[in-house]
Amino acid sequence: MASAYRIYFGARVAPLLVLGFASGLPLALTGGALQAWATLDGVSLQEIGFLTLVGSAYTLKFLWAPLIDRYVPPLLGRRRGWMLITQLLLSVGIMAMGAFSPSNALFTLALLAVAVAFLSATQDIAFDAYCSDVLRPEERGAGAAIRTLGYRLAMVVSGGLALVIADRWLGWGYTYVMMGGLMALCAIATLLAPEPEAPARQPRSLARAVIEPFKDFFSRGDALTILALIVFYKLGDAFAGALSTTFLIRGAGFSATEVGTVNKVLGLTATIFGALAGGTLMARLGLYKSLMWFGVLQAVSNLAYWLIAISPKSIALMALGVGIENVCGGLGTAAFVALLMALCAGQFSATQFALLSALSAVGRTYLAGPLTPVLVESFGWPVFFLLTVLIAVPGLVLLWLRRRDIDALDRK
Repeated sequence: MASAYRIYFGARVAPLLVLGFASGLPLALTGGALQAWATLDGVSLQEIGFLTLVGSAYTLKFLWAPLIDRYVPPLLGRRRGWMLITQLLLSVGIMAMGAFSPSNALFTLALLAVAVAFLSATQDIAFDAYCSDVLRPEERGAGAAIRTLGYRLAMVVSGGLALVIADRWLGWGYTYVMMGGLMALCAIATLLAPEPEAPARQPRSLARAVIEPFKDFFSRGDALTILALIVFYKLGDAFAGALSTTFLIRGAGFSATEVGTVNKVLGLTATIFGALAGGTLMARLGLYKSLMWFGVLQAVSNLAYWLIAISPKSIALMALGVGIENVCGGLGTAAFVALLMALCAGQFSATQFALLSALSAVGRTYLAGPLTPVLVESFGWPVFFLLTVLIAVPGLVLLWLRRRDIDALDRK
């Protein structure tokens, strides 16, 4: 217990809580919160589904990651410098989104959301590289857990609390302004965070920054199977969550305030438990067992939404479903992030992590977003949530096939 306390509150791990929060805040504001706003404004289900394409930047971020590796801002070094720049620009962009509404200016709002997603993806490139560079090997599990906790807290604040604030007090426009202010405050953590003990060497040319990370990764014999694993590991979770807010409001009949309150209170508690339990369990189970056990729980947790869909309206049942999703999602994400860190070579951490994390967003952006409305309209909500459990199975099979390689990563 004492050693866990020292790791979680250490100078390298503790700042990742706020920096993880900054990483997660824009995703919800261009995803779940924007989805709820559009739903309440009467936007069609098909248009809401295609709003998920706003997140394309998260999938394509590996294309400009070499620029973040190659060029160093004048302040705070190569990693923290880019983090500070993007956080300040994100603050402005999120506030600007509050000046429009989905019913009157959906296209303009979508363009702003694309810009925010681009800046957020760029922040993630720098932040992911910073985590890979600053954490010692024994801190990797705790670092993955604490940044996941920060990320999930941001999702609760901007995806749950924002609904309550917008519905009861400020309205959507001023809620987005407030969220932009929160992003600006997160920049303080970037100023205070320590530099890596052995900062990664800057590539000597842009050509080397582009070519060498890919050459290094694809020289491994298991590269293609690992890439497939990364795409499929959280695919079932992505499908279940793609229109979860719309399901709870439109499909299950809950109000925005009810959904937001449950996400804020129970989601927060479940997120804290899931992330910290994930970091502790990973130290005991190892990387492969954590990925397998957490992946199974992540898939089975989708049945909670199936139960909500077939049962009479019940706040208690919704709270149970949201709680299970947050705990299992937090466990799975913590292990998954630790896997990405372990796969990266220190010299190319920014570009390799960007490639791997972008691949993990392929399912969410190009499969779950566009296909979820089609599946829901074809089969209905109950059958859809049963299908999401089956969608998770290929990722678990790929994980089992690569178990020896993942065990080897744990010994690096």
